[in-house]
This record gives sequence, C-alpha cells and structure tokens, in this order.
Amino acid sequence: MGQFESKVALVTGAGSGIGRATALAFAREGARVVVSDAVPESGEQTVRIITTDGGDAKFLQANVTVSEDVQGLVTGALKAYGRLDYAHNNAGISGSTAGVVAADIPEEAFDRVIDVNLRGVWLCLKYEVPAILSSGGGAIVNTASIMGVVATEANPAYAASKHGVIGLTKSFALAYAGDGLRVNAVCPGYIDTPMFDRLRADPGRAQSIIARHPVGRLGTAEEVAQAVVWLCSDASSFVTGHALIADGGYTAQ
Repeated sequence: MGQFESKVALVTGAGSGIGRATALAFAREGARVVVSDAVPESGEQTVRIITTDGGDAKFLQANVTVSEDVQGLVTGALKAYGRLDYAHNNAGISGSTAGVVAADIPEEAFDRVIDVNLRGVWLCLKYEVPAILSSGGGAIVNTASIMGVVATEANPAYAASKHGVIGLTKSFALAYAGDGLRVNAVCPGYIDTPMFDRLRADPGRAQSIIARHPVGRLGTAEEVAQAVVWLCSDASSFVTGHALIADGGYTAQ
C-alpha cells in the first residue's frame, strides 16, 4: 500500500516531462490521479500508462490561462473522485526568445509566458485551495525553476514568471499555514525532457548548458517528481513556503 492510498492528486502539464513523471509517481504511491494537459493525446497517454500499471487516473483537458477551464478542472476532479488532497501546478512554457536582446522581446511573447507560467499557477491555486481545504487539507507544489532564484539574459520573461511563482508560493503558504494546507515550489535545473530537445539542435549550446551543472549531467523528470512527492508527503509536514532547488549544483556556484 502506497503512502497516498485513498488520496487524490491533480497534476497540470501532465502530458509529458516532469508532469507525466509526477503523475506516475503519485499513482505508484496509491493516489488516484487527475491528469490535465492542454493536449488531449498526450494527457490520455499518461492515463493509459497509469491504468496499464494498475493505477486509477482520469484525464481532464484544461488551458491554465482560462479561468473557466481551471474552475472546470477542479470541479471535474471533485466530481470524479469526491475530494482533492494534492496538486502539482506544473503546466508551463519556455517561451524561448534566444538571440533577442531583452528590451527587444515582443510584448506578445512576454505576455504569453507570464500568462501561462504565472497567471496559470495563480488560477490553479485560486480554485484548488477551497477544494483541498474542503477535503481536510493537503499540499500543493508549484513548478518554478532555477530561473526563479537566478536569471539569464536570454529569457527575462521566463525568469520573471518563475520568480513570480516563488512569490505566489510563499504568499499562499502564509495565508493557509494554519489551515492544514502546505504550499511549496520545486525549482528544477535543466531537465532531460521534451522542453530541452529544442536546445539539442545546437550541440555546442546543449553541451555548454550541461557543463554548468557540477554533477555533469541533466536532471531527469523522475528526480523532480520524487521531490514533488516528498513535498506532498507527511515526511515534509513542517515544510511550507519553501522553494526546493533540484539542480545538480547549478545555483551553488
């Protein structure tokens, strides 16, 4: 029996990468999992993996930038399983603007990154909090990034959005600390997921990025998923408002 038996977890951006790995990790620990993604095919594939392994999962499509979608997602989770105990607000985009000087980034590109990565997390928190409180409390983990604690000249919109996610995390953690709801963030370094694949087109750049990690490699989605699971577990019962860095030493330099 897993540590999350009889519990329900919601994961956004669960169609691939860190989100999929976290959904699978929750399922292995016995949770019933609400898998959400903007792309149905990817989300449904995650559900198939879980159910093939004997788990219980349901896919609900949602665009985290649309309030009605997010509200419907949480309502759908409650309708499907009757409760909500954990949430991993993971949906996000890189919004790469490589080669563009910071002040020259188009407004629409900046707005898109903030809309998905920051406002999307806020909307998820807005609707998840009442649902989790009504279920007796639980935990939420938001996906920030090492770019939430340091920055890069290559993508200021991404850094701004992830710094904002950490700010939201701390604010919500303080607001509900006395109500049995813990809110934390995970800050991955560069992870070997489809989001990194676009960088592989430039082998020199990819190797340069890998070399910035003192451990000498990229992280794996499964490693980040384990951090998320720990932040939701009773093992971290005194941890809230924390941004857990999982970066192979990147930010220690």
